[in-house]
Amino acid sequence: MPSLGWVFVGAVLGFGRILHASPINERDHFSAADTITVDVCIVGGGATGTYSAVRLSQDLGKSVVVVEKEDILGGHTNTYVDPVTKAPIDYGVQAFHNLSVVTNFFARFNVPLTPVPLTTPFTTEYVDLTTGKVVAGYSPPDPTTALEAFAAQALKYPYLASGYNLPNPVPADLLLPFGDFITKYGIQDAVPTIFTFGHGVGDFLAVPTLYIFQNFGLPQLESLATASYLTTAHHDNSELYQKAAVLLGSSVLYKSTLVRAERHVNGLHHITVQTPDGLKLIKAKKLLMTIPPILENLTPFELDHHEHEVFKQWQYTTYYTGVVRNGAPVNISISNTATSSPLHIPTSPFVRNFDYSGIPNLHVFSTVSDCPQTLGQVEALIMGEISLCQTEGTFPAAAGAATIEAINNHTPIQMRVPAESISEGFYADLYALQGRHGTYWTGAAWAQDDSSLLWQFTEGILPLIIKAME
Repeated sequence: MPSLGWVFVGAVLGFGRILHASPINERDHFSAADTITVDVCIVGGGATGTYSAVRLSQDLGKSVVVVEKEDILGGHTNTYVDPVTKAPIDYGVQAFHNLSVVTNFFARFNVPLTPVPLTTPFTTEYVDLTTGKVVAGYSPPDPTTALEAFAAQALKYPYLASGYNLPNPVPADLLLPFGDFITKYGIQDAVPTIFTFGHGVGDFLAVPTLYIFQNFGLPQLESLATASYLTTAHHDNSELYQKAAVLLGSSVLYKSTLVRAERHVNGLHHITVQTPDGLKLIKAKKLLMTIPPILENLTPFELDHHEHEVFKQWQYTTYYTGVVRNGAPVNISISNTATSSPLHIPTSPFVRNFDYSGIPNLHVFSTVSDCPQTLGQVEALIMGEISLCQTEGTFPAAAGAATIEAINNHTPIQMRVPAESISEGFYADLYALQGRHGTYWTGAAWAQDDSSLLWQFTEGILPLIIKAME
C-alpha cells in the first residue's frame, strides 16, 4: 500500500482559537484586487466541487470561489477528441445512474442524456498481459445465479448506498477479505462482473468486502438490472463541466493551489492561494473540502489531533486512465485475464483493459497499482505489454507505432482503511469531522466513488453549511 507522507505541525488548539499552518503576517497587506470575500471557499473542482459551486451559488444564494489545481473542471471526467475523426472518447467517468439528482443537473445545462447499451458490437478477447498470450479456452462463466446470491447479500446493507454510516458493531461479513466472502457465499461466477466495477480497490481478493459493495452494490446492481445507466447523448461527459465553467466564470481559480490557511471556529477563514496571477487571499465564512483528505494534500492546514489521527490512516490505489493508438486490434477489446492468479485476477501493478473505443485504432485503458507509480512507470507498463502482445502475435503489428494519446492520473482512488480500523469506528470518527473548525467535507473518501452517488451525498452536506451560516 502507498506510504502516506505527512507533516504534523501542531497540537489540538482550544475552542475559539485559530488553526493555521504558519503565521500569515502578510495577510493584511493584500490589495483589494487580490482579496476575495465569499460565503464558501470550495477546494477542488471535480464532480462534487463543481456540483457544490453550482448549487450554492445558483440555488442557495451563497457566494463561492472554487480553487482548482487543473485548468479545467471535472476531476476524473476525462474526454479525448480524436484529431482525425473529431469524435470524443470518454476515458474517465463513463456513466451515471438514472437519479433525479443526475437528470436535474444535466438538464440545468441542456446536456441531453441517453441510455448506455449493456452490450457492444465488439469482440472481447481474454489475454494474460503478463505473457502476451490469449488464454486458451477461457470464457467468463454465466454470472446470473452468482449475482443473485451477491445481490441477496447486498440487500442486507441498504445504508451503504448513501455512504459509510455503518452500524456498531460493523457486520462481520463487511470486514471479511473479499476472497473469503466469495468462498463463503459461492459467488465465484460473479467475480468477472464484480471485478469490472471494483478493480480499483487494489488487492481485490484481500480488501475488506465493504469496499467491494461500495464499488458494486445496490445502486450498480439496480442500474444493470434495469438497463438504466445513462451517458451524454453526444458521448462527451466533459460537456457538463465545460458548461458549468461558463456559468461559474471568474468564481473558479484555475491552476491554483492552497499555500497557507487559517481556520477560525468563529469568524472568517483566511486562505492564501497561489494563482497564475500571483497570491490571492480568500476570506470565507465556511470551507468545503472536496479533494482527497490525505495528509499530503492538507499541509496548508494545521490539523488538530482528531483530524490528524483520522486522516493518517488512509490507504489508496494508484490509478491511471488513458487512450492508446495503434495498440490492440480494431473492433476487439482486451480483458486482462491472469492465468496464474486465483479467479484470473491480475496482480498489482497491472493494465486492466484495452477497450475498443469504436474509433479505428483507439483503445481506452486503465492501470492499477497498490504502490506509488510515476507517469513514466505507467507508460512503460502499458507500452511493454503492448509490445509483448505484438511479439506473441496476439496484437498485429500496426501500420504506425503505438502511442499514448491521452493519460490522466486519478490517484488517490478507492481510499480505504484496514478492517481493524473499520471495526474500531473509523467512519464514525471521519463523519464526526463535518463542520469541525468551520470545515465541511465531500468527495470519494466520504461515499461511493461514483459521481451520481457523490452528488446525492453532497446534497446532504450543503444544508449543514447553510444552517451553520444562519
